[in-house]
Amino acid sequence: MTRYGIALDIGTSGLRCQAIDLDTMETLASSITQRHPIPGMNVIDHVNFAIKTGVESATGLLINAINALFKTLNIDLSKVEHVAVCGNPFQLSLFQGIEIRDLAYAGKNLLETLGVTPPKRDGAVLSAAEVGLEGMPDAKVTIPPAVRHEIGADAMAMLMMTDVLKETEPCIVADYGTNAEMALVYDGKIITGSAAAGPALEGQEIERGMLAAPGAISDVKFTPEGWVCTVLDETMMPREGDTVEPITGKTVKEGSMHGKAIGITGTGVVAALYCGLKTGLVVPPKIFTENGKLHLQDGIDITSSDIEEAGKAIGALRAGFLTLLNEAGMWAGDVKKAYMSGASGLYVDAKKALAIGMVVPGVTDIVQFGNTSIGLARKVVMGEMDLEELREMAKKLRADHCMFATSGMFKDIYSIEFSLWVQNMPMSEYNNMLDVYDIPPIPDPDENPTVVRITERDLPDTEKIPVFVLENPGTMLRGIVRDCIYCHKCERVCPEGAIKITKEDDGNYANIRTDLCGGYACNRCERECPEEVLVYNSLKITDE
Repeated sequence: MTRYGIALDIGTSGLRCQAIDLDTMETLASSITQRHPIPGMNVIDHVNFAIKTGVESATGLLINAINALFKTLNIDLSKVEHVAVCGNPFQLSLFQGIEIRDLAYAGKNLLETLGVTPPKRDGAVLSAAEVGLEGMPDAKVTIPPAVRHEIGADAMAMLMMTDVLKETEPCIVADYGTNAEMALVYDGKIITGSAAAGPALEGQEIERGMLAAPGAISDVKFTPEGWVCTVLDETMMPREGDTVEPITGKTVKEGSMHGKAIGITGTGVVAALYCGLKTGLVVPPKIFTENGKLHLQDGIDITSSDIEEAGKAIGALRAGFLTLLNEAGMWAGDVKKAYMSGASGLYVDAKKALAIGMVVPGVTDIVQFGNTSIGLARKVVMGEMDLEELREMAKKLRADHCMFATSGMFKDIYSIEFSLWVQNMPMSEYNNMLDVYDIPPIPDPDENPTVVRITERDLPDTEKIPVFVLENPGTMLRGIVRDCIYCHKCERVCPEGAIKITKEDDGNYANIRTDLCGGYACNRCERECPEEVLVYNSLKITDE
């Protein structure tokens, strides 16, 4: 009888999982969602939703999406023996069903007033039924510990799955995601940080953006003939797409992925930004084409808004790197090696990333890894690590942590970055602005760093088994809207087309597809309602 295990990564921008044969350790299937089932584009949005709408609703949406995703693996779920999960403290707390308010509110006194006792987050082994996973009655679920309040198992995976802890010289590692976990390793010490880079580097809040998945433009390079697009194939392998004229969108040459691009990843946006900067078509955030857009293949464009979103994310990264260096009494140029993990860290052209500020200034060597979170979950499922080992590692990693939200250095540098990416400040003024804040200058990036890519794909073994993309996880909020006049203004104002009003026998109902919804950070539907009868937090989870 075949025994199965499932490795699950709960990312802020989406879910990824792989089914593994526990006898042969062969990867049998890989499935991903395009977006997270909880409304919003980042962890702050997710926290707000959980607090305002109810933790039970947030947990229900997450578990429902996971159950839907697991069904796409096309295995007998009743034979699953082990599920291992990885993610940040908030995602894993929701998954486990434990207190999350201590992650939402700062201050011991406030938490005491609210009657909140922060949980230990020391990891757990639970039954699938306790978590709410369906159809696997004999499965155990391993939830790894958090390193500390702000640093989760995803950051631990970043450190454990790369070779950064083996380095004898100072180096920086970063997981390029919505919350951009990073760590400076030096002299046997570790300083960690988490920059709220936002979802742009994972293709979210980009007009034609998407996660790394088949059909995504993941890279762009400029040549004398035009800009050459790279598109991920069904195995997540980058393949040559069309060569296009970026000013007009004219196809100069068709590539093997002609007609197969459906969107663009954050790494593709970064590459287009780099090409635009190098060719003079972009001076952030402006694009100097007739219609203010950069044209790529298959009708996919980059807008000034996309440039701005990507720039703000890049700015948060560079501000974070420099803040960590300052905390350690170091500066740009003292660290020569950088590790890049996560889908964005793998698929991005490392030289382009360094050139525009995504990599710590001054490095000469770059190592690119794939999805370290699912890598850690796989090791747990395969029996190569257990909860006690993870707990011991978490204790070792409970090192110094720099809170960027309260760091004056971070705020000063990010204000400069904001001016650069949003307010037309030229890069030539960057060091002058640092001097205004009594901050040392940064060097020009190395134009030819050494780059080593450890793997070609974000998810292991996808060259054998194509990745299944669950377009719609079936997570819905629904409720009757009494006195609704059926004007559809809420539908028209929704930027993602997430809401539909339906007429039914007992009245009009609002139906919101949660993975498309921007949540309370958007809330346009509620504000637009002329009768003020659409109340977002009154809607409840329902089956699609």
